[in-house]
Parts: sequence; C-alpha cells; structure tokens
Amino acid sequence: NAMIFHERLAVPLGVAPLAALCGETARRPKTNVATAWDGILRVNYWTIFAFARDIVNRLPAAEAALLLRNLYATAEEVAAAGADQAQNIIGRIFQRLIVDRKFLASFYTLPSSASLLARLAVDRLNLDWSDAAAISNLKIGDFACGTGALLSSVYERIAVLHERAGGDPAKLHPAMMEDVLYGCDVMPSAVHITGSTLSGAQPSVKFDKSRIYNLAYGRQEDGGVRIGSLELLQSSSTMTLFNTSDPAMRTGSVGEETAAQIVAEVPDAGFDLVIMNPPFTRNVTREGDTAEAVAAAFAAFDASEEDQRDMTERMAALRKDTCYHGNAGIASAFAALGDRKLKPGGVLALVLPLSAASGSAWTAFRKMMADGYVDLTVISIAANRADMAFSSDTGMAECLVVARKRSADDAKSRRARFVSLRRRPRGFAESAMAARSITAQNGVRRIEDGPYGGRRLYVGDETIGESIDAPQAGGSEWGAVRLLDASVAQTAHALTQSKLWFPARPAPLDIPIAPLREVGGMGRYHLDIIGRPPRGPFDKTEPSATATFPSMWNHKAENETRIVCQPDSQLLARFGMEQKADEIWAKASRVHLNSEFTFGSQPLAAAFTEHESLGGTAWPNVIFDDERFDYAFTIWANSTLGLLSYWYHSNRQQSSKARITIRAAETLPILNLRALTDAQLDEAKRVFNDFRDRPLKPACLADADPNRAELDRRLTRDVLGMDDAAYTAIRRLSAKWCAEPSVHGA
Repeated sequence: NAMIFHERLAVPLGVAPLAALCGETARRPKTNVATAWDGILRVNYWTIFAFARDIVNRLPAAEAALLLRNLYATAEEVAAAGADQAQNIIGRIFQRLIVDRKFLASFYTLPSSASLLARLAVDRLNLDWSDAAAISNLKIGDFACGTGALLSSVYERIAVLHERAGGDPAKLHPAMMEDVLYGCDVMPSAVHITGSTLSGAQPSVKFDKSRIYNLAYGRQEDGGVRIGSLELLQSSSTMTLFNTSDPAMRTGSVGEETAAQIVAEVPDAGFDLVIMNPPFTRNVTREGDTAEAVAAAFAAFDASEEDQRDMTERMAALRKDTCYHGNAGIASAFAALGDRKLKPGGVLALVLPLSAASGSAWTAFRKMMADGYVDLTVISIAANRADMAFSSDTGMAECLVVARKRSADDAKSRRARFVSLRRRPRGFAESAMAARSITAQNGVRRIEDGPYGGRRLYVGDETIGESIDAPQAGGSEWGAVRLLDASVAQTAHALTQSKLWFPARPAPLDIPIAPLREVGGMGRYHLDIIGRPPRGPFDKTEPSATATFPSMWNHKAENETRIVCQPDSQLLARFGMEQKADEIWAKASRVHLNSEFTFGSQPLAAAFTEHESLGGTAWPNVIFDDERFDYAFTIWANSTLGLLSYWYHSNRQQSSKARITIRAAETLPILNLRALTDAQLDEAKRVFNDFRDRPLKPACLADADPNRAELDRRLTRDVLGMDDAAYTAIRRLSAKWCAEPSVHGA
C-alpha cells in the first residue's frame, strides 16, 4: 500500500521512483526504501509510511531485495488494474487478517452501507456547500475508524456536494486532511489504511498534517493501562487521567504526540458530525472464542487477566454520567463518547447492534437520544442472516441511528422515524436512491394510525422497505424495527394501548392489557441461583422424579411441544447455604417464560410445570399471587396475540431468535388477568386443561397449526367473549406475523 502511494507522491514530493530504489538494477533496496520513506515522513504522510517503514526495517537483510522487488511488481499490477482506489478490497482483506477480531468485534462497514449512512448524516449539516471556508471549519470525527470506510464516505459526499455547488474538491483537500477529518483506532495497520484512503482522494495534493491517531491500548510502559479512544471520555478541559509525561504515540499529524496533546485536539462539544461503527464486544460474553476471557471487551492483543481487570476498572472510572452499560457492551461507551464530543446542533451517526433498539442495558442510550436529540431516524433490515447487517461478516442484525443533537431552540423530541429495508443496499446508486427516499417528508404514517402499513420506499418501481413514525418515550423500546409489514407492528403497538386493531378493520376493539409487573412478577436471575458462591446457593444436576428442588432450566426440544412440560434439571443446595436456598426457592412457580425464543423451531412462549420449579437461563419464573392466573397466562402467551406481543417487545437481533431479559419481561404487555371476571378465569382454566396434551408446531408455523388456531378461537370466543369475525381476523394476523423474516428465519 505504501509503495502504491510512493509512486503517486514521487513527482509532487520530488523523491526517487521505486524503480530506482528497489528495481532489478537497484543496489541496497532495503536501505534505499527505508531512507526514502524517512524523507517522506519528514514532510508528513505519517499514517501511511511509518508503519510500512517499520516493516521494511525488520526485513531480513538477505531476503529484503527479493521481497521488495516482488512487492513493487505487485504494486505496479494493482495500480495498473485500478484496484489501488478500491477501498472495498483493502478493507475486506484487512478485516480477514485481524487476529483478535473475536475480542475487538470490529466488522468492516460495507461501502454501500457506509455511503447510505454518510449521505443521511452529511445532508443534515446546515451548510452552504459552495463555501469552502465554511466546510474547512467543520470538525468530523470517527473514534473507531478502522479502515476508514465511514470517514471516506463522508469525505466523498462532501466533495460531491462542494463540486455540485461550483467548488473545486482538490483545493479543499488540504483543509479536509489537516482540520476537518479526525480518526482514531487502536490498530496501527487500520490507521495506515485510513490515512492511505483519505489521502488517496487527491494523491497529488500535498498537506502538512492529518488528524488520524493510533491510540494506546492495553498495558503501557509506565505500568498503567489505556483503553484506546475511550480515554477521550475524560474532559478535554481537565485531562485528569492524562499528564504531559504520558508516552508519545504515533499519530497522523506531526508523527508523535503525547496522549494529553491528542485529548486537547479532540475537544468536548467541538464536532459537527461524529460517525462510527464501534466494536460491539461485551464483558459479559461467555460463549465461543471469548468464553475464557475475564473481560472480553478488553481481551485483545494478548491482554492478561490482570490487564483485562485493570482496563475494566479504567472504563469504570470514565463511565460516570454516560449511557455506557457493561451488558450493552463497548458500543454504548462509544455512543457516549460521540455524544460528549458533539456540539449542539451536530449530527450523530452510528452503526449499532439491533439490541440497541430494545435491550434493557441500552435503556440509558435510548433515554439519551430521547432527551438530547431531535430528527431521529433508525434504519434496520428485515432480511435474515448476513443480509440483516450493514457490516461485513457478522450474523447479527444491526441498525443505523442518525440524529441531530438538540440545541437551545429545539424542544425535546418525542417521535422518531423507523425505516425497515427489505435488504441492505446493493451498491452506491441504490444507497443514494434509498437515502433520498428515506429523507422524503411526504406521507409518513404514524404507528398509532392503525394497521394500514407504513410509507413505502422505492428504488425505481421496486419496493425496498417501509418507514413509519413512532413515539419514543425516554428509554422505552424502539419496537418498530426489522419489519417486513409495518401493519403488524401497528397492531402490536395498539395492543400495548389496550386496543385490538386488526388489519382491514375500521376500528379497534377494547382488550384489557397491562405490563406483566402490574399483574405478577419475574423470578430470580439464573446466576442468583447457581452463580459461584456466595452468590448462588445451588448446584444444577440431572433431573429426578423425586427432586426436592426441580428446575426448568434449558431448552429440550422433545420436552417442549406441549404447554405442560417436565422439569429438565434438579438443584442441590450447597453446604452451608441452606437458608439462602430456601429464600431463593420462595420464588419458584409453575409458569416459566421463554427468554431465548427461537420462533423457527420452538412452539412455546410460556411453559407450565405440574409442580413449582425454579427457572433458569432459558425459562425464568413468572410469579402470580392467584393460581388461576397461571392457567390464563399460559394460554394467552401461546396464542397468536401473546406471540405477537412477545415478538414486538423482544430483542430480534438474530434471524428467528428473540431474547427477553428478566428486567425487560417486567414491562411485557400481557392480558390483564386482574381485569378478568371469575367466570373468565374459570373458562381459561378449562381451555388450559383441554390443551395441556395437544402438541403445537413451532411458532413460525402458527398460521398453519390447527391446535394453535383452535387455541386462538377458544381464547377470543370463550374467554374474551369476542365474535367469530375477531377470530377470523386473528388468523389473518397470524399469517402476517409468520411472514415476518424475524419470525420464520428464512
């Protein structure tokens, strides 16, 4: 990469071409190249050449000539093919080479996705794009820049807007590199690619410095630890955690600067636009390659267990008064960093895991957005598997969040626009048309307007998605994400307001709905039951028909096709913890909620055990003070209306799997059992007994399941007293729900 750039800069900087330095007839190629790059570094281009020069200096002397000649020949071929400008290729290759990707959880933002986000963000800047001086005064930052895909897209969009307004992008280049674009990352090689890509926009135009920083991460020579860009969470005015004796770090400006100098150059409330696709790692991750890490978010680069603990403490010291939550992961800390650096009226643009829309650990983030931002747009993808992400090589659903930081003249925002695409954009042209369709102001239907669907988004004659306007009370879930048919969400939303509004019905029916916490409550978190002493008083072992403490803990497919299930485990009280075991057992119940519901393979949202049992990871307890509620809740939860409510309230980050935490379940809208009459509760028990031994198909086949259909009929007609027309409408609603990609999982 540096060789390609060397050839671009040879004439403007007056340095010898590579043919003379390491060609077939050159003598001492290693010394020639290293010396030439030292000379370029005295001019600048630090992010491009410093890392490459370090590699050259470490080449074995005997092999250096052959290696450099081969590299030079390859660079010539790449340049001749025009691939040297293909950031897509560079970024994708780099991502495959990251050794610690499992800990950094750093995924390359696809060029079409980066283009879409950059357009939506840049176009919100209130600027005269013909005014080069005004553009030069902008500050745009990406504090998790990776290979620079987002910064490059932002630069490209600004250059296009400036050129369309009559400006010359080449004349703008020095200011863009020296004053406007800020990028930070913990990987020198990523910083190298970012600097290369941004500089490559106008390779023949010289500039004096750049604002691309390689920030310290992990254990440092002074014995302390650093956590990369998140060090910038400290106030740039006080710099309490840095001092002027901090070690120098390699940067893109003058070569080496202290950490304190970098903090001073990245001021609080100083940026017009912050755009990021931050790492998603969570310290609580305990699966796959990260299972053995003490703190997965800080386990990269061979960090020891002590390093991980110290970095976690460092994060704790910086998190005060931010939306960071350990269960949400490092992405929430970067969201807090973006908020801190933005000026009032500035634009925040983020790529986040879809859990940001509904996860209870993300509540503070959503509250920050509701209280501090206006013009919020949240974009998700209704598709499945890799197609539900905006980044490369991740199987998790993601969302784009774009908003403007509230200024003194703005009232608090109580609404947001939710956009669900049917697929991610296939190219730059489609990204451009999608952005134009998303930002159009005409005819956006509200979620309260009834089940008529949202505003269709088009690329040509093809429907690419829907948008809908919905309220966002501070901290509440953003349920209107990842939708194929917005009318399903509109029915689910009406249900939270105690209204049953079916598609193609002119008016809603009244139905008693309340949050679960107002009707009953949830049991204990699984680590409170079997966590390491002194937290948990139990050990979990194999099931027994005579168990003292039976447990419904894991998913066992053969045991979960009927609403009445057998406990799959038993718990044994640990020695010396008998009293605590008795206290925990007081939260045992017969009803359990599916906290990890795979709609594509599992039938039950709620399971019932004949006798009280403790719930675990997959089946936490639901506790009622009236045993008749156990029966009514079980049939409600497994009906189409119960499935719909669960789906809308859950975290739909995986293809057809929904998660709901104990805390989130407390606000799950359910049938208000306290509003039912004794006769209705007695009828609910009769329905339960009629269905206890009937097998149910997986939830994604609810529309084709005769037993589920009969359950819907009995619930609506016999328990709720609705007519046959309501039952027919529910079955139509079931078909719509089952057609949702987040339900059927392809």
